[in-house]
Amino acid sequence: MRLTADARGVYPIAPTPFLDDGRIDTASIDRLVDFYLDIGATGLTVLGQLGEAPKLTHAEGVAVATQMIRRAPGLPVIVGVSAPGFAAMRELTQDVMAAGAAGVMIAPPNTLRTDDQIVGYYRQAVQALGADVPFVIQDYPLTFSVQMTPAVIRRIVDELPSCAMLKHEDWPGLEKISALRGFERDGSMRHIAILCGNNGLFLDYEMARGADGANTGYAFPDMLCDVVRLSTSGQREAAHDLFDAHLPLLRYEQQPGVGLAVRKYLLMRRGLLASAAMRQPAAAMSATARAEVEHLLGRLARHDERARLPPA
Repeated sequence: MRLTADARGVYPIAPTPFLDDGRIDTASIDRLVDFYLDIGATGLTVLGQLGEAPKLTHAEGVAVATQMIRRAPGLPVIVGVSAPGFAAMRELTQDVMAAGAAGVMIAPPNTLRTDDQIVGYYRQAVQALGADVPFVIQDYPLTFSVQMTPAVIRRIVDELPSCAMLKHEDWPGLEKISALRGFERDGSMRHIAILCGNNGLFLDYEMARGADGANTGYAFPDMLCDVVRLSTSGQREAAHDLFDAHLPLLRYEQQPGVGLAVRKYLLMRRGLLASAAMRQPAAAMSATARAEVEHLLGRLARHDERARLPPA
């Protein structure tokens, strides 16, 4: 199953589960993947920025990706392969594609400054990985400090046929989605899938601008599936009502630094992870932060029963 430009729906970003001693928790991997299947996810992304991929050895990364691919044989699985050099990127790509991955996600290094440098980087990446490997552009300037204009994305898409998807995480970025869909309408760019990250902070309006869905890791991905479904079926106000109920918790989880700790805590509270552990170095949640998350869960439960969890 290869990733195509027709991808849509919700591709949750899966965290890498760890036990308290730092070992990979394989049982929680299976539980997570089963949950993603149950809620109607249309794909899956592993070893992303919030999958703690840099803390894994090559062998561990391949093992985690392979387990998720095998557990979800009906879903396209994208694997993050970003690395400082193309040798490591190529080795990981070859191994996960051999295991059945649908494609890979590539983030730009923070040394890129000009449009030509950005396009040249992705050109070299395709040369290193192979033109037959579908890839996702990860456009997240808040993290990578690389500004990709709509025009430079169009150049990458036009020059490199293996580009199948944009993971849109610019902020503000609604006008970028409109510009890219405008290029498609006027025939100056072929169609690619646009799935949005940034924890879904603007998913309600991103869908209206022409996004195909979400590619992010909020601890309630079932809500993201519902919002995408409601949006695509024309139930705009219902989509906004559900999204608005989750926004305070979603915003809290998106905090830089501590955000992944919050997400793992929530996934543990939902019974999907055995432990909220992160590999070191890691930011820990304070008791005050945990109390705040519990307060947000209680408020959310007034509107969404999925947040009504047993006492911590």
